[in-house]
Amino acid sequence: MAPSNQRSTSAGGFIVAASLMVGTIIGLLLGQPSLGFVTGLGLGAVVAIALWLKARG
Repeated sequence: MAPSNQRSTSAGGFIVAASLMVGTIIGLLLGQPSLGFVTGLGLGAVVAIALWLKARG
């Protein structure tokens, strides 16, 4: 694969990581850290995919 000279302007990885941390913290406060982790992962993935689709076109 040839290296791309175009730099991405979106930060999907940060959104996924941040939503994982926030989801886990909220889950800890509610007594369900695993559920918070999974929810944070799901929401972060949805937002990251939406950003990626928006950037594509």
